Amino acid sequence: MNAMLWDQHTCLEVSISADVQELARYTRPGGALLSVNVGYSPHSLTDTLRTAAHFTAQISGIPGLERATRLEDVDRIVAGGHLAIVFDLEDAGPLDGSLENLTLLHDAGVRTLAPTYNFANKAGHGCLDPVDMGLTAWGRDLVSELNEIGIVPDGSHGSIRTGLDLCEVSSRPIIYSHSCMRAVWDHPRNITDEQARACADTGGVVGITGVGIFLGPNTPTLEAMIAHIEYAVELVGIEHVGVSSDYSFDHADFLIEIQNTPERFDESYTRWGPIEWMPPERFLGLADALQNRGWQRDDITAVLGGNFRRVAGASWA
Repeated sequence: MNAMLWDQHTCLEVSISADVQELARYTRPGGALLSVNVGYSPHSLTDTLRTAAHFTAQISGIPGLERATRLEDVDRIVAGGHLAIVFDLEDAGPLDGSLENLTLLHDAGVRTLAPTYNFANKAGHGCLDPVDMGLTAWGRDLVSELNEIGIVPDGSHGSIRTGLDLCEVSSRPIIYSHSCMRAVWDHPRNITDEQARACADTGGVVGITGVGIFLGPNTPTLEAMIAHIEYAVELVGIEHVGVSSDYSFDHADFLIEIQNTPERFDESYTRWGPIEWMPPERFLGLADALQNRGWQRDDITAVLGGNFRRVAGASWA
């Protein structure tokens, strides 16, 4: 199938030494949008803007890759069978504590932002916190500013209460860019049925992801991914489910980071040995795998990319 793919989260090395050419591994006949992470909890505003500028400069020199600013850009790039690139953040840390910096990040290409990464910060609580107080007052103001500026609020890595608060506060759709279903595999990074339903009630989308420890006991297979997709579709409806690879091109460095900075993670990241990721080449087989299971073309098109595109249309400035 050549329906558009909208991968709501993938990860290069977050630095000015990253090999952006690796993104070409997602090339496919129907084109794709890739949302690429440019920062999370340890990064400052300066770090993030430098990374985004490096990625942008490298993208401009790679045939088949192009930065997208508007939804019209995405449609044009994808129609040519190319890769449209936008950026995302996995934590509010790169704001350096100031909501005024959202404009700089939006101008740099950020179109999705998750308030917290695993643990509490100025915005709210994360999925690994022992206490869950949800969004702070500043975090609620952050969501309002995201709505105003055209950046999609993201519940991934947040706590249950933070995710529900996002849905309560946001005037536009919220997403879980890269989260699987806790009812299928009980992992603290996965979301509850209540979170998924609240997300759908905003018009949002749950993005099932391809990381082994979130799919099952370190099982990054299409079969495991489809089990989460089909559960989510049954729970909230076909129009509220999407996908993301969450592939770490710098996975060797990330595994070292988990080992060296255990305060950012917990044993749920290491219990089944080194994390295994679903590589882009396997992820690109998802449409055919769904078709082989008897899925209808329109449903595949919605989950593969149409649903996240709808959220972008309702949210991007």
